[in-house]
Amino acid sequence: MKIKIGLLSILFVLFASCEGDRGPQGPPGTNILGQVFEVTVDFSPANNYQVLVEFPQNIEVFESDVVMVYLLETQVSDTSGPIDVWTPLPQSFFLDDGSQLVYNFNHTFLDVSLFLDGNTNLDTVPFSFIEDQVFRIAILPADFANDPNVDIYDYNSLQEQLRNQPDFKVHEIVKP
Repeated sequence: MKIKIGLLSILFVLFASCEGDRGPQGPPGTNILGQVFEVTVDFSPANNYQVLVEFPQNIEVFESDVVMVYLLETQVSDTSGPIDVWTPLPQSFFLDDGSQLVYNFNHTFLDVSLFLDGNTNLDTVPFSFIEDQVFRIAILPADFANDPNVDIYDYNSLQEQLRNQPDFKVHEIVKP
């Protein structure tokens, strides 16, 4: 019994102190960097109250990615300057006549379609709802979007999480 324990101790010391060539590098980690860009659009009868926004060529989008769109609803005053208030789509507004206007979207891995909907005559909607509307479009890898610590419906929370990623910045896209 003492011989077995002694032999095991010697083998343990030999293997514990062995050095050798480092093994091959494992696969690279998953890139969970989300991409965000901003676009200003006008809705009109000419575009059927729908605008197609193609993803910028420098942003790679996969079919499994989660796409979220936020409307710049207003700005509030602060001593440090105006603070943007972002609302996730779909977003409904009730007009003075009691009708409803809805900002909504759908997407592929190539583009996002932003459109107005609702039970109102879109031709009578005030210009403040259709001209110079600012949207932020966030493309999130599925692993990131499914993280329970990330609230994709709260843009400020999402932005805070994305800012913790290296090289994060919001790209502004200018529509012709």
